[in-house]
Amino acid sequence: MKAAEIRSTFLKFFESKGHAIVASSPVIPGDDPTLLFTNAGMNQFKDVFLGFDKRPYSRATTSQKCIRAGGKHNDLDNVGYTARHHTFFEMLGNFSFGDYFKKDAISYAWELLTVHFKLPSDKLWVTVYAEDDEAYEIWNKVVGVPAERIVRIGDNKGGRYMSDNFWMMGDTGPCGPCTEIFYDHGPEVAGGPPGSPDEDGDRYIEIWNNVFMQFNRTEDGVMHKLPKPSVDTGMGLERLAAVLQHVHSNYEIDLFVNLLAAAKQAVDAASPAGNDCDASSPSLKVIADHIRACSFIVTDGVIPGNEGRGYVLRRIARRAIRHGYKLGARKPFFHTLVKALAAEMGEAYPELARDAQRVTEVLKTEEERFFQTIHHGMEILEAALANMDKSGTKTIDGDTAFKLHDTYGFPVDLTGDVCRERGVAVDEAGFQAAMNRQREQARAAAKFKMAAGLSYDGAPTTFHGYEHLQCETSKVTALYIDGSPVQQAKAGDDVVIVLDHTPFYAESGGQVGDTGELRNAVARVQIEDTTKIQADVAGHQGRVLEGSIAVGDSFVAKVDAERRAKTVRNHSATHLMHKALREVLGAHVQQKGSLVTPERTRFDFSHNQPVTDDEIRRIETLVNAEILANAGTQAQVMAIDDAQKSGAMMLFGEKYGETVRVLSIGSSKELCGGTHVKATGDIGLFKVVAEGGVAAGVRRIEAVTGDNALAYLQQLESTVGGVAGTLKVTPTEVPARVNAVLEQVRALEKELAALKGKLASSQGDGLVAQAVDVKGLKVLAAMLEGADAATLRTTMDQLKNKLKTAAIVLAAVDGGKVQLAAGVTADSVGKLKAGELVNFVAQQVGGKGGGKPDLAMAGGTDPSGLPQALASVAAWVGERA
Repeated sequence: MKAAEIRSTFLKFFESKGHAIVASSPVIPGDDPTLLFTNAGMNQFKDVFLGFDKRPYSRATTSQKCIRAGGKHNDLDNVGYTARHHTFFEMLGNFSFGDYFKKDAISYAWELLTVHFKLPSDKLWVTVYAEDDEAYEIWNKVVGVPAERIVRIGDNKGGRYMSDNFWMMGDTGPCGPCTEIFYDHGPEVAGGPPGSPDEDGDRYIEIWNNVFMQFNRTEDGVMHKLPKPSVDTGMGLERLAAVLQHVHSNYEIDLFVNLLAAAKQAVDAASPAGNDCDASSPSLKVIADHIRACSFIVTDGVIPGNEGRGYVLRRIARRAIRHGYKLGARKPFFHTLVKALAAEMGEAYPELARDAQRVTEVLKTEEERFFQTIHHGMEILEAALANMDKSGTKTIDGDTAFKLHDTYGFPVDLTGDVCRERGVAVDEAGFQAAMNRQREQARAAAKFKMAAGLSYDGAPTTFHGYEHLQCETSKVTALYIDGSPVQQAKAGDDVVIVLDHTPFYAESGGQVGDTGELRNAVARVQIEDTTKIQADVAGHQGRVLEGSIAVGDSFVAKVDAERRAKTVRNHSATHLMHKALREVLGAHVQQKGSLVTPERTRFDFSHNQPVTDDEIRRIETLVNAEILANAGTQAQVMAIDDAQKSGAMMLFGEKYGETVRVLSIGSSKELCGGTHVKATGDIGLFKVVAEGGVAAGVRRIEAVTGDNALAYLQQLESTVGGVAGTLKVTPTEVPARVNAVLEQVRALEKELAALKGKLASSQGDGLVAQAVDVKGLKVLAAMLEGADAATLRTTMDQLKNKLKTAAIVLAAVDGGKVQLAAGVTADSVGKLKAGELVNFVAQQVGGKGGGKPDLAMAGGTDPSGLPQALASVAAWVGERA
């Protein structure tokens, strides 16, 4: 079977078993800061497993795009050198949300593999968690797998529930035992069965993992049984294809054959004439793998950068480019492979074919930049090696290697290659330590924290907040202090309260939760926030101010009306702004996060460049035109399929139930469960106050509405008025006056630079006579009064022309700091290097520096040492000339 057929067969099989085929989510997780990239099929269902979200189906199947190249799951360093590691892969999965469990999951897997994919049953081995007798019995008694091919895997990682066959989402959260299916490639391949001392061989290959989520692990390490056990499975498409196509390496499957051929052709075309790179080189596998990861990451809204996902994308791309360089490529080639990839995978993932041109342009820009960086990195490395020659050191420290890698984009393997040619080693341990410090940040972000740690099994909360800001009778159905359920609380206690009916909106979809108070004849509770404990249960967080409260008590529940009004103005404006962003910037704009508070709205969206002032004005004009139209807001509850057919946009992702609320406000129609104004005119006024980048390929825009917008404009008016007063002009004349002042400043700066140049030139003429002859070289070391760095460089060029064959050091002192310039004429750089010379002088005045062989700059902090340092130049030159 071809890979495309395997993917289709898998999905259709589970569809025949009552599973909904769910489209792959993006490789950039939506509304999930715990993940750097989508790394498993279950990521998009995490809130469903936790009970925070409901779907119109209880069974699902997907072919999920996954990236494992950063954070906790990082396979990057292995790619190209093993048969099965990838940065990008497709995870085939089937999921049960409290529906079927172990028996059906195991039976489905066995039927699909042995009947539909026709794998010989005697080639399949299975593993179970050591304590999972239920799974063992199903495999042995129901399916009929012989006991000798069922392996119990114990706690081999140092403690109970730390087995390879016990799966955990993170330190906390859903978890449970696994059962894995292995394929036996036969005795001609080295390696032993799972659980044996030789299990790391390639004979027995895991192809499917079934996770049975039975528990929720809390921060204290206690395992609590889940009320509705669920199933989460995953099978790598590439691994299965290798088995079904009778090849041993994933890189031999049909999906990669054409990509590898395209990679070879691209490298050879970018290399000097006659280059024919090795078709079996691991470097080609790296390139073929990495073009998949890079293309899908860019397609889903990220561009290369220096942090977060953008940094990982840059690292993957530059690793691929480096391997092309290693094979002979001397100009950009990597970006040309996007077309070949779209031909292979564009049908399964239409977004890749749709955005192929944009992806190509993004990768081309990065590639062109990196070819420049390689050259710059070599200069930095040469300077470091020169310093080592003087000191006699034979190992470049790890921090320097990491700086080359991280700051200049210089791969550590290239650093190692250059160092070996000079008989120098790289402190690999130190480099790895520096790298691990950076990785720890990603690992910390990957730890899963439950949104709420409260156990609640009562009735859902009925929400009345769309129509009313007050409920006359709201009964306490649950009460918590410090996360533990209690029956009563007294004045001064911080509590979380569950009510049977509430007007309080619980934080969701970016909108913050309501505040307000609960009051009855004997008690008063100040509500400081409202969040979701479960998908349909609101937790009212606050403090008992008066009296005492108990489970079963009734209260008047009242929302802070002014705060709610400010919030809904901003929320409704967000919908109008989102539509305006797409109209002005393009349909590629996708929401990447939002926060709606009483003070402002913050909206993150995919876009590859800053939003211009003109574009912001157009966005403001469109939104304020909708406000002036004063159109009524309409909300309808309908089936999710009907909502999608109506053209409603999913502003806050795909986390919706069987029925959804469709909000029409002005010309915007979106799925949204938040609270909103009754008419657009209620927003009052809309003003963008900030725009900037927050991550690679992600921009953030912030705006204010209503009285906050008015206050913002009044503050601007006051600021402009103050500037106008200082400049003694009217506010409308401020721009012209500021431009005039700036022109005057620039003119003065030019005049000052010219005067410095004349001064330096006059000093330079007098310095020529001070040069001394050292072994045929004119050596000059002198001070220039009142010079800056630019003047030192200019004077250096003049002196080189006059002295012809020379080594020169010029110095100046400004504000207690030393500025140095060293120059060596072109006919002398074979004997002397300006960088070495300037460093020799700089070290005597508390500084260091570097540069090109013919010109180098340095600084220092100790002017008192300058006379002696300059006096020592002639002797230093004499030793080396």
